[in-house]
Amino acid sequence: MGKIMKAGKVVLVLSGKYAGRKGIVIKNYDEGTTERQYGHALIAGVDKYPLKVTRKMGKKKQSNRSKVKPFLKTYNYSHLMPTRYSVELNFDKTNVNKDALKQSDIAKKKKALREVKARF
Repeated sequence: MGKIMKAGKVVLVLSGKYAGRKGIVIKNYDEGTTERQYGHALIAGVDKYPLKVTRKMGKKKQSNRSKVKPFLKTYNYSHLMPTRYSVELNFDKTNVNKDALKQSDIAKKKKALREVKARF
């Protein structure tokens, strides 16, 4: 059987803070790494979806309800459910990577989230 979790695959997050959210696999690590010895993937997805907008609402309220909040996180394969869909999104790998998720450098994480938000 071939690899299922490839870059660009649409997945559902099954557990954690973002449970039920949809995401896209940016980079997969099938064999794991030194700090995570299990198969995992870097996922980018939508944390807060846009809300319904009506004509009665003012321009400021419409702009606030139209905003999208992205997330970027590494997940164990057992906490993801792949779908049959794939997406052709090209992320800048220099900005959107596992190094951007480190606690020490918040500026890198914000830059990566801006990149993800621009693609969604």
